[in-house]
Amino acid sequence: MERTTKKVVWPVYIDAHKTRKEGRILAKGDSVGAPDIKEIIRAAQELGLSPTYEDEKAYPRLWWEHKGRLLIDVNGAKREAIRQIARAIKASRAPHDS
Repeated sequence: MERTTKKVVWPVYIDAHKTRKEGRILAKGDSVGAPDIKEIIRAAQELGLSPTYEDEKAYPRLWWEHKGRLLIDVNGAKREAIRQIARAIKASRAPHDS
C-alpha cells in the first residue's frame, strides 16, 4: 500500500513558456501556457488531490516572482500528478462545443 504524502507544485512546473533550466518539468506538449494558480488549484481539486495554497512563496530559481505554490496529496509519482493537473487545465481551456 502506497502512503499519501504532500508534494509541492510550483506553477513553473507546467508553464510552457519556461525552459527546463527555469524549472519546467513536463514536456512542452504536456505543458500549459502561463498557468494561473487558480487554474492549478481548481484542477487539483477536481482530481481529488486536496490542494493547499501557500501565497507569497517564490520558486527559488525565479525568486522575484511571488506566484505561490501548492501542496497536494500524491499517491505515487509526483510527475504523473502534475501531468494530470496540466491535462485538466488544458481541458478547461478548450473551447466547448454547444
